[in-house]
Amino acid sequence: MYETESLDRSTEPSDGRLLLVEDDDGDALLVEELLLLAGSGFEIVRARTLAEARQLVRTESFGCVLLDLGLPDGQGLEVVRDFLAEAANVAVICFTGLNDDRSGAAAVAAGAQDYLVKGQVDGELLRRSIRYAIERRRAEEQSRQLYASQLRAEENARLERGLLPLTQTLDPALGVTARYRPRLGELLGGDFYDVIEVPDGRVFVLLGDVAGHGPDEAALGVSLRIAWRALVLAGVDPSRLLPVLEDVLIRERRSDEIFVQASFCVIDPDRLVATLWLAAHLPPMLLDPTPTQLPGDPTSSALGLLPPGAWRGRRISLPPKWRLLFYTDGLVEGRRGRGLPQILGVPGLLEFAQESRTLSSGAAVVDDLLDRVQRAHGGAMPDDVAVVAVQWPDGRATWANGRAERSDGKVRR
Repeated sequence: MYETESLDRSTEPSDGRLLLVEDDDGDALLVEELLLLAGSGFEIVRARTLAEARQLVRTESFGCVLLDLGLPDGQGLEVVRDFLAEAANVAVICFTGLNDDRSGAAAVAAGAQDYLVKGQVDGELLRRSIRYAIERRRAEEQSRQLYASQLRAEENARLERGLLPLTQTLDPALGVTARYRPRLGELLGGDFYDVIEVPDGRVFVLLGDVAGHGPDEAALGVSLRIAWRALVLAGVDPSRLLPVLEDVLIRERRSDEIFVQASFCVIDPDRLVATLWLAAHLPPMLLDPTPTQLPGDPTSSALGLLPPGAWRGRRISLPPKWRLLFYTDGLVEGRRGRGLPQILGVPGLLEFAQESRTLSSGAAVVDDLLDRVQRAHGGAMPDDVAVVAVQWPDGRATWANGRAERSDGKVRR
């Protein structure tokens, strides 16, 4: 049997509802009368057993619960623990018998917000206790959420450091610029990149995109990037890097449906030839002398999609002076035009690159291109975007036989 009072319109629906768990009819009537005389405005729902109370909180919302510690199906702290196991997010005030402060204090230690002694409570004290318990529980929940948010932020920061590495190149003439922008409303995504130069002068560039968004995808991207860097530093043949990386992906992913698109490039020490591998990824763009997208590989497959995959490297001749732009598909998935009816696509990106390429530094080109794409879209991009630009100036130092030499043949110290 449920007994109700009118709801105070100044409170939220759940805060204005009170669950009274009391098997004694006389004590229950006294609580209801005290709250009525105090003008509390609570809607009171009564349960006579712990089992009935637990069932009610599964299906209904309450701002506070007045819980008797002596019920037919539970006594003392057992009542508190059993109830909170079902309704940890509800403010709880325990009722104890006369001269039983010890049980009340133990109930608070077990998770209740307060306790009151039967026979020593008036209506105003009861009303205030309920209000304070609700606010205390709300403050505890906010503190818990803040702590959880801080933990997520710290974890995201660790993932971000893994996603956004410090590029490592030995040649001071080589310019490298990397940018990462998560999609709207996200801190992290599945895009990842890396650039590293090995002692013989070869430069390895990696750009990848894990299918999906969020910390799980970001963590997987970090694992793949670190594995790739370790393989490069270990001197694994470049033609074996993608097959091994696919094996790492299969072992690390949480679902068979997760796959990775990637582009991977090795630039020779003379800076005139590069070898490009594509795993269902957009090929990079050569900015000079006119922005041109390098040939793709329609036969390539994404990592983990149809294992075991096979990828072939394509040799590319580079001009004496060049700038290569590697980018994930988030850069071309935005829209442009009045009402944003048209996907930007690679042709639109080439148009913007023609305007951006006039800037001298690689960083300025990348930032200007990103800004143009975002302005055309009218706001933050709908997907994660990672961009890596590698720049080589004409007539500058080249690497040969593991030694740094200038174009005049003198060894650079």
